[in-house]
Amino acid sequence: MNYEIIGGSFPAVKCTLAKGEVMKCEGGAMSWMDRGIEMSTEGGGGLGKALGRAFSGEKIFFNHFTSTVDQAEIVFSSSFPGCIIPIELQAGQTIIAQKDSFLACEKSVDVAVHIHEKVGGGIFGGMGFIMQKFTGPGTVFLEIDGSLQKYELAAGEVKVIDGPHLAILGSNVQYTIERIKGAKNIMFGGEGLFNTIVQGPGNIWLQTMPLSNVAMQIAKYIPKSD
Repeated sequence: MNYEIIGGSFPAVKCTLAKGEVMKCEGGAMSWMDRGIEMSTEGGGGLGKALGRAFSGEKIFFNHFTSTVDQAEIVFSSSFPGCIIPIELQAGQTIIAQKDSFLACEKSVDVAVHIHEKVGGGIFGGMGFIMQKFTGPGTVFLEIDGSLQKYELAAGEVKVIDGPHLAILGSNVQYTIERIKGAKNIMFGGEGLFNTIVQGPGNIWLQTMPLSNVAMQIAKYIPKSD
C-alpha cells in the first residue's frame, strides 16, 4: 500500500492498493475510490470486541475495501480541519488515541476500545474514559484537530498538558491528572481545574485545535432561547 496526504488544512489520504490489499475504516470515512475496489461490512473482531465498541458508542462494524486490481485508488477524508498522520506500527506495537481519531488502517492493524483505568483521569484528563487502541503490524491513519506536534519523551521526562490537546500516546507513556494549585489560579486563571501529566519514555502527539475547545467557542455565539 502506498499513500499520499492531500488537501492541506482540509486533508485526505489517498491510498494506492495492489491487488488483494485491504483497507478498513468505520462507516462514512471513504470519500471516493476506483471501480476496482470492492466493499464488505464486517464485525470488529469477535463478540467481545463488538460489545466493547457498542458500549463505548463506537460503531460495531468496519467497512473493508479490497482491491481486485493493481494500482487501485481509494481516498479517506478527515471530518474536521487539521491534519492526518500515518503511524506505522510494528508487530505488537500499540498506541492509544482519543476517541473519534480513527480514520482508516490496513487490515492487519487491530482496533480495540481502551478504557482509562483511573476514574479521575477519565473524567478530567481530556482524553476521556473511553479511548481507542491500535496494535500492529500495519499503518493506521489518525485525524488530528488543527496542527500536530510530536514529542519523543525520554525516561522520566514530563510534559504538563491542557487535557484536550493530548491526542495520541505510546503505550509505555504514563498518563495521570493533576489539580492546578492555588485558589486564585483556579478562580481567575482561566485554565480550568486540572492538567494532564504525561511521563516518558515514549512518544506523544499533541494537537493545537481540539474540537471540544472549538465547540465551546462557537457555543458563546449561539443565542440562548428564553
